[in-house]
Amino acid sequence: MKILIETERLLLREITFDDKEALFKLHSDPAVQKYTGEPVVKSVEEIEEMIEKRIIDYKKYGFGRWATLLKSGKQFVGWAGLAYLPEFDEIDLGYRFMPEYWGLGIATEASRAILNYGFDSLKLGKIVAIAMNENKASMRVMEKVGMEFDKFAPYELGSEDALWYWCDKKLITKNKRH
Repeated sequence: MKILIETERLLLREITFDDKEALFKLHSDPAVQKYTGEPVVKSVEEIEEMIEKRIIDYKKYGFGRWATLLKSGKQFVGWAGLAYLPEFDEIDLGYRFMPEYWGLGIATEASRAILNYGFDSLKLGKIVAIAMNENKASMRVMEKVGMEFDKFAPYELGSEDALWYWCDKKLITKNKRH
């Protein structure tokens, strides 16, 4: 499988059906799903449907959520990447990691690399990131990578307001210098 993004500690590649057990472990963990607005996954079949959607996104948009592995040992730690949100006509930076890897700077490292990839390789104009108000750790990641708060707005119809952050290449470059 081709590595799309490589950082100091991480490798990011397309998600495949070989990842289904690791993804099931990730998405069936209530702590992981707590601030996502999504229910805990109950079956591997649900994960297989999710993987099928990821593969369609890769083909349709040229990007998606990517399996994130530690370079040392190729250990699956979660996923991070971009997703087109047609209901908002926005491209979203997102990530989800196994709890044992929280607090190690992995989300920040992956997010920086994904933003650079999005602007430099994919030539995207703008990227957003969305977090529930209670998800302070995710907000810190967005701020560390140079994104700025945009607005409070629902993420899904009928949901409570979430925090929306945004950035473009110019903003990221400016924030790197400060």
